[in-house]
Amino acid sequence: MWHQFYELAGVDITKEPMEVGPTCHYVMGGVEVEPDTAAAVGVPGLYAAGEVAGGMHGSNRLGGNSLSDLLVFGRRAGMGAAAYVKQTTAVPVAEATVASAAARIEAPFARSGGENSYSLHAELQEVTHNLVGIIRTGDELKDAIAKIADIRKRSANVAVSGGRKFNPGFHLAFDLDNMLLVAESTAKSAIGREESRGGHTRDDFPGMDMGWRQHNHISSFDGIQVTVRKQALPFMPKELFSLFDVEELKKYMTPDEVAKGGSN
Repeated sequence: MWHQFYELAGVDITKEPMEVGPTCHYVMGGVEVEPDTAAAVGVPGLYAAGEVAGGMHGSNRLGGNSLSDLLVFGRRAGMGAAAYVKQTTAVPVAEATVASAAARIEAPFARSGGENSYSLHAELQEVTHNLVGIIRTGDELKDAIAKIADIRKRSANVAVSGGRKFNPGFHLAFDLDNMLLVAESTAKSAIGREESRGGHTRDDFPGMDMGWRQHNHISSFDGIQVTVRKQALPFMPKELFSLFDVEELKKYMTPDEVAKGGSN
């Protein structure tokens, strides 16, 4: 860290104060997958692991756990994908489908006087940083959702100049769809979860709600907007429960859950 600050900012942190601030470190949400095969739910042939997949780390990833996650579920994803390919014959793709996808990707080049991808990206950054940050409130999240919807509407009119190769503006125009999807999913999940837990802090709901402990939010997109639903999770298996200090579990579980001692 000393070397990084000294080389990049000319600051000797052993003698001078250094400026720090929150930034995106790890995405704990992601693609919903089957745990045994890492197959994406609802998308045959897609496999995901690590930071791309969601649900592994609960409300807060502990240091070092991401490596274990990659080793275990990366292997499962590879094996699952290999098994899928072996049992699946080649699926023909219609030329019209390919042409439609290509036209969508290249559409920004055909527009003139449209929205600037850099400006929309900066605006989306500002909205999510200010309103969907580490500490959120319901009013801020409502404001963010409305602003994200406006940016999504304007992003349909992004215009790009130049060619496809080595063109950051074009790449950003294409990436905006995914950024908007993640931003809207995050904001809508956060506004629905009226509690504070791990990396999610609601200033208007500062405590943990036991009714939320074993639930995830699952997002889906219909091409226009994101819909979020609450999904219950299975209780911890007995063999896993036995590995924990019961006194530590009492901080997070209800007395009935602790007494149950895990599921069969």
